[in-house]
Amino acid sequence: MNKDQLIGWVLAIASIIVIVLYGWLVFFTQWSLFLLQLTGFIAIAGVFGILAWIGYTLATTPPPKPIEEIEKEIEEELKKLEQEAQQQQQQPQQGATTS
Repeated sequence: MNKDQLIGWVLAIASIIVIVLYGWLVFFTQWSLFLLQLTGFIAIAGVFGILAWIGYTLATTPPPKPIEEIEKEIEEELKKLEQEAQQQQQQPQQGATTS
Protein backbone atom coordinates (compact mmCIF):
# COMPACT_ATOMS: atom_id res chain seq x y z
CA MET A 1 0.00 0.00 0.00
CA ASN A 2 1.46 3.35 -0.99
CA LYS A 3 1.40 6.55 1.07
CA ASP A 4 -1.62 8.07 -0.74
CA GLN A 5 -3.73 4.98 -0.13
CA LEU A 6 -2.75 4.95 3.54
CA ILE A 7 -3.72 8.60 3.92
CA GLY A 8 -7.01 7.85 2.15
CA TRP A 9 -7.84 5.00 4.53
CA VAL A 10 -6.91 7.10 7.58
CA LEU A 11 -9.17 9.93 6.39
CA ALA A 12 -12.06 7.54 5.66
CA ILE A 13 -11.82 5.78 9.05
CA ALA A 14 -11.40 9.06 10.95
CA SER A 15 -14.45 10.51 9.16
CA ILE A 16 -16.61 7.51 10.06
CA ILE A 17 -15.49 7.75 13.71
CA VAL A 18 -16.34 11.48 13.80
CA ILE A 19 -19.78 10.85 12.25
CA VAL A 20 -20.59 8.14 14.81
CA LEU A 21 -19.26 10.26 17.70
CA TYR A 22 -21.22 13.33 16.52
CA GLY A 23 -24.41 11.27 16.19
CA TRP A 24 -23.94 9.84 19.67
CA LEU A 25 -23.31 13.33 21.14
CA VAL A 26 -26.38 14.80 19.42
CA PHE A 27 -28.85 12.02 20.25
CA PHE A 28 -27.67 10.43 23.49
CA THR A 29 -26.05 13.08 25.68
CA GLN A 30 -26.98 16.26 27.47
CA TRP A 31 -24.69 18.23 25.12
CA SER A 32 -27.00 17.93 22.13
CA LEU A 33 -28.41 21.48 22.22
CA PHE A 34 -25.00 23.07 22.73
CA LEU A 35 -23.47 20.89 19.99
CA LEU A 36 -26.20 21.84 17.50
CA GLN A 37 -25.81 25.52 18.36
CA LEU A 38 -22.03 25.29 17.97
CA THR A 39 -22.38 23.44 14.65
CA GLY A 40 -24.83 26.03 13.33
CA PHE A 41 -22.59 28.90 14.41
CA ILE A 42 -19.50 27.37 12.80
CA ALA A 43 -21.40 26.73 9.55
CA ILE A 44 -22.78 30.28 9.37
CA ALA A 45 -19.46 31.84 10.39
CA GLY A 46 -17.66 29.81 7.72
CA VAL A 47 -20.06 30.75 4.92
CA PHE A 48 -20.21 34.44 5.80
CA GLY A 49 -16.48 34.55 6.52
CA ILE A 50 -15.86 33.38 2.96
CA LEU A 51 -18.35 35.93 1.65
CA ALA A 52 -16.62 38.69 3.63
CA TRP A 53 -13.25 37.65 2.19
CA ILE A 54 -14.69 37.74 -1.35
CA GLY A 55 -16.22 41.17 -0.67
CA TYR A 56 -12.97 42.54 0.73
CA THR A 57 -11.05 41.20 -2.26
CA LEU A 58 -13.50 42.78 -4.69
CA ALA A 59 -13.43 46.09 -2.81
CA THR A 60 -9.64 46.38 -2.62
CA THR A 61 -8.61 45.03 -6.05
CA PRO A 62 -8.11 47.75 -8.66
CA PRO A 63 -10.29 47.47 -11.75
CA PRO A 64 -8.71 46.04 -14.89
CA LYS A 65 -7.68 48.27 -17.80
CA PRO A 66 -10.31 48.79 -20.49
CA ILE A 67 -9.90 46.58 -23.57
CA GLU A 68 -9.38 49.63 -25.79
CA GLU A 69 -6.36 50.70 -23.75
CA ILE A 70 -4.85 47.22 -23.91
CA GLU A 71 -5.41 47.09 -27.68
CA LYS A 72 -3.62 50.44 -28.10
CA GLU A 73 -0.63 49.18 -26.11
CA ILE A 74 -0.46 46.01 -28.19
CA GLU A 75 -0.62 47.99 -31.45
CA GLU A 76 2.17 50.30 -30.25
CA GLU A 77 4.36 47.33 -29.32
CA LEU A 78 3.73 45.71 -32.71
CA LYS A 79 4.69 48.93 -34.50
CA LYS A 80 7.92 49.13 -32.48
CA LEU A 81 8.76 45.51 -33.27
CA GLU A 82 8.07 46.05 -36.99
CA GLN A 83 10.31 49.14 -37.03
CA GLU A 84 13.10 47.26 -35.23
CA ALA A 85 12.80 44.37 -37.70
CA GLN A 86 13.00 46.75 -40.67
CA GLN A 87 16.07 48.45 -39.19
CA GLN A 88 17.78 45.10 -38.65
CA GLN A 89 17.04 44.07 -42.24
CA GLN A 90 18.43 47.35 -43.59
CA GLN A 91 21.70 47.17 -41.59
CA PRO A 92 23.05 43.98 -43.26
CA GLN A 93 22.10 45.34 -46.69
CA GLN A 94 23.99 48.59 -46.04
CA GLY A 95 27.06 46.67 -44.89
CA ALA A 96 27.07 44.55 -48.07
CA THR A 97 26.98 47.64 -50.35
CA THR A 98 29.88 49.44 -48.60
CA SER A 99 32.37 46.55 -48.79
